[in-house]
Amino acid sequence: LEADLAHGRAQVTQARRLCRLEEIPDGEAKAFPVDGFEYEVFIHREGHGARAFLNSCPHQGTPLDWVPDRFIAPDGEHFLCATHGALFRMADGACVAGPCLGAHLTAVPIRLEEGWVVLA
Repeated sequence: LEADLAHGRAQVTQARRLCRLEEIPDGEAKAFPVDGFEYEVFIHREGHGARAFLNSCPHQGTPLDWVPDRFIAPDGEHFLCATHGALFRMADGACVAGPCLGAHLTAVPIRLEEGWVVLA
């Protein structure tokens, strides 16, 4: 399996477990370094589901979190880029406010397997 990413190309030769879903509190997000990826991948848990994005703001490529694993805006409804205050919809990573309005976070395909979050 091979993935095209906005910031380069990563080779994925087998499914890689990132974490157990239960390791991420419901409604929170957590970042993980992934070999072959230029940026960390952060996973946002929502109940029994999850979504993942590269930890890279489309404005300047900086990580969203200044404090490790602080991705959620004070409103609890968006991801927040700590560098310039951009807000991103949780559902699709679209920037709805800030200097990158209209841009998107880069989604990373994942799936859940027996309680594990796995790169798809």
